Amino acid sequence: MMQSLWNEQEAASFSHDPLLMRVYSSRLLGKEPALVLHGGGNTSVKAAYTNLFGEDEEVLYVKGSGWDLATIEAPGFAPVKLDILQRMAELETLSDTAMVQAQRAAMLDPYAPNPSVEAILHAIIPFKFVDHTHADAAVTVSNTPDGAQRIQDLYGDDCLIIPYVMPGFVLAKKVYELSKTADWSKYKGLFLMNHGVFSFADEAKESYEGMIELVNRAENYLIQQKAMVSVPAARQQAPTQETLLQLAEIRKAVSQVRGAAVIARWNRSDTAQHFAAHENVGAFSQRGPLTPDHVIRTKRTPVLIDHDPLAAMLDYTEAYQAYFERNKTEGLTCLNPAPCWAVWTGQGSLSFGRQFKEASIIHDISAHTMSALLAAEQLESWQALPEKDVFEVEYWELEQAKLRKGGSAPALQGKIALVTGAASGIGKACVETLNAQGAAVVALDLNADIASVFKPKDIIGIACDVTDSSQLQAAVAQAVETFGGLDIVVSNAGTFPASATIADMPEERWDKSMAVNLTAHQRLLTACAPFLQRGIDPALIMIASKNVPAPGPGAAAYSVAKAGQTQLARVAALEMGKFGVRVNTLHPNAVFDTAIWTDEVLEKRAKHYGLSVEEYKTNNLLHQEVTSYDVAALAAAMAGALFGKTTGAQVPIDGGNERVV
Repeated sequence: MMQSLWNEQEAASFSHDPLLMRVYSSRLLGKEPALVLHGGGNTSVKAAYTNLFGEDEEVLYVKGSGWDLATIEAPGFAPVKLDILQRMAELETLSDTAMVQAQRAAMLDPYAPNPSVEAILHAIIPFKFVDHTHADAAVTVSNTPDGAQRIQDLYGDDCLIIPYVMPGFVLAKKVYELSKTADWSKYKGLFLMNHGVFSFADEAKESYEGMIELVNRAENYLIQQKAMVSVPAARQQAPTQETLLQLAEIRKAVSQVRGAAVIARWNRSDTAQHFAAHENVGAFSQRGPLTPDHVIRTKRTPVLIDHDPLAAMLDYTEAYQAYFERNKTEGLTCLNPAPCWAVWTGQGSLSFGRQFKEASIIHDISAHTMSALLAAEQLESWQALPEKDVFEVEYWELEQAKLRKGGSAPALQGKIALVTGAASGIGKACVETLNAQGAAVVALDLNADIASVFKPKDIIGIACDVTDSSQLQAAVAQAVETFGGLDIVVSNAGTFPASATIADMPEERWDKSMAVNLTAHQRLLTACAPFLQRGIDPALIMIASKNVPAPGPGAAAYSVAKAGQTQLARVAALEMGKFGVRVNTLHPNAVFDTAIWTDEVLEKRAKHYGLSVEEYKTNNLLHQEVTSYDVAALAAAMAGALFGKTTGAQVPIDGGNERVV
């Protein structure tokens, strides 16, 4: 049962300012994923706003578009003139596009976000604080064949119950008409069938705890009806190589039908596996979403994968296009027909997104959807809104307008990369550059601190000794399990042994250089090859050295290993070209912003050549310093479309070296 999170001591510090109190109680709602998910729900407060002339105007501070209740701040609430919103409810008709324009024109802060599309509804509710959620339990009860009667039994005396109406002006108008003669003091809330719950009061605490009480009724009802499914614990074993290869094939199939690379998040939770194993999953998983708002993220249904992935995707896209044709009206543009999530028989569920964040949002929504579906099936059976109603939200004029504003995606968006030697220098620069261009990245390094080097959620650091085949295989498996596949490998890890002539070479120095600078690259390629062959425009970039075309005395252990690494890349290009895998090599030189080039070492080497440190760092034909980020930029280019028809190449990045030229 959901509990109130209200803390009197915390709330007291906001009591002087209704907007800050609104922020506080909104965040309490946002902390409960079973109430709102990823921008869902909205809240408001009616308060005074001091204008330019020092006059107070009554405004509605309402949650703005793009803000999440879990993290909302005061600037996330748009101040809209209350009387304008209330007068808008009296209009006979108003398109949602015109409504959004009128609401924005009535704002008192031109820099605030667009007000919620339910701002008018908030305005006509005659209480200071208004809260709206898409509570899982309440919507689950309504999403059954007898849902209307069940909701009436639960809330009939305390809530104004509204049959499903499309969000926006039409909904506000419906409530306005129904409430003209209503005694609002009788009600604790509104219940919007198949949509969500409103609570309201003149005090923030009363409105918030009113929401908790209303949701608790639904939760308690599901418990009493024995609909809260007890999910058996799944066998959480590490996925096999065969399963991971299937995952990579599924992700590739989705990317192919979508026409762009996607991240695939795998949900292997007990609930997801139980759902995927349900004997009736093929039927009830296709009946529609938990609430129509979710369709914008998830589409109406998931794809069911119980046979060949590409065939399943093609079947899904054909069915989606038929769905569009059945329901379209003039002027609509068909969305991409690829699925947003999948039920993977025997394995759980998958969520697909062009970014890790998008895939994670869909992951969370689908997880709540699966739990609700199971509960509704236990209660009676799952019955979402009719297809036409869901279509109208998915193809809402406001959503179609967003499509027309869409910009270009980063070059590597949706790609999955793995970089070795990633804690510093060239490796670290490659991780950051690939990620900045849209790729999710797995960063490997011997340094145990690699797990905390990078902050973005779509970069995972794994401590890994690249000379240990079992550690490499485990790291590659973790990369595929986390993001769904592998498209880019930057084989960078290396070591620069101390100088020694061949005659004086210690065996252990030679052996270590061969192990790290050559054999480890072969072991990595062996582990990655099966997944690269199932990747999206896959690319392998070897970071070798100027010492390959221009070796120097005393560097045999390094130069020979790097020459072997380069030859390995050439053979890999010959072998893997038939799978579409591009293999290219970079030969950096004099990259001084790495760990081995301390200030002391730089000064010593510059003095040896009779140069200043700055002269030494730019001692090449172009007189330009070469940095780790210069190398990373070229590596990222090799991973992208610019090198889409190039393989087996060796490219120097050294500012121009006389011995190489």
